[in-house]
Amino acid sequence: MIPHQWAPPCNSECTHKYAALMQIPWRVFCKKGCDADGDTWDECLGECDEICYKDPVLKDQQWSAYIDRSPGSATYSEECFRACVAGCGYKFNIPLEKVNQVHSRPPKPPIEEKPAPPVVESMPSDVSKPGPDEILSTSA
Repeated sequence: MIPHQWAPPCNSECTHKYAALMQIPWRVFCKKGCDADGDTWDECLGECDEICYKDPVLKDQQWSAYIDRSPGSATYSEECFRACVAGCGYKFNIPLEKVNQVHSRPPKPPIEEKPAPPVVESMPSDVSKPGPDEILSTSA
C-alpha cells in the first residue's frame, strides 16, 4: 500500500487543500468535516457550526462559552467553518460551487459602550475655605 492510500479519500483531499505548514489547523478542521457523524450534508454543516463557534457548554450559562474548545476569535471561527465545510463537501461529493455558497453564522454585533456621564465638579456653596490664619488640626 502506498502512503497516499493510507488515508480515506476525504482526508487526502483535506491534506492536499491545506498542505502548507501554516494551514495545519485548517487541515484538522477539514478532516473533522470528513469525519463528522452527520448522515446528510445539512447535519454535517450543523456539526461544523458546533465545532467552530463558541457557545455555552452548560445550558443557560453564557459564561460557560469560555470553556468551549472552538477557535475563539471571529476570524478563526470563520476559517474553521470554511475548512470544515470543505471537508463535508469532500465527504458528500458536493460541487465546489455549492460548498462556496455556504455561509457561516452572521457575526455578533459589537458591544456598544455607553458613554460615561460627564464629570461635573461642583462644591457646595455653604462650605467655606479656611483662611490663611486658620490652622487645620489633624491627628496622627
